[in-house]
Amino acid sequence: MIGRLPVRVYYEDTDAGGVVYYANYLKYLERGRTEFIRALGIEQRALAREAGIAFAVRSLSAEYLKPALLDDELVVATTVEALGRAQVTFAQTIQRSEETLLTAKVRVACLDLAKGRATALPAPLLQRIRETQTS
Repeated sequence: MIGRLPVRVYYEDTDAGGVVYYANYLKYLERGRTEFIRALGIEQRALAREAGIAFAVRSLSAEYLKPALLDDELVVATTVEALGRAQVTFAQTIQRSEETLLTAKVRVACLDLAKGRATALPAPLLQRIRETQTS
């Protein structure tokens, strides 16, 4: 499964030259992952409230290939690259039409909010994510 999230570049996203400020790409990637999980029928607020877990970025690598500009229509594409017992690695791209502007690998850990440390993904969530790897 590939999640696709349209994003419009607003003035607030850019620097004085009308180019998207590098850190704002991370916000776009976060939105892409959130909507990917939401498309699986999983609400992160409910995970925190009911299961006492949340996701936190453990590591990230990004290649900034071309700049996004004010008013651009972008698409954040998100897939699962690897799945472990307590973490998920997402492969993400940001594109403008067919042009790839950024590629990223983002590893997120499942955290037990009460203990403040990594914990196993709940079995139903793990299964839903596994299913995305085969579709």
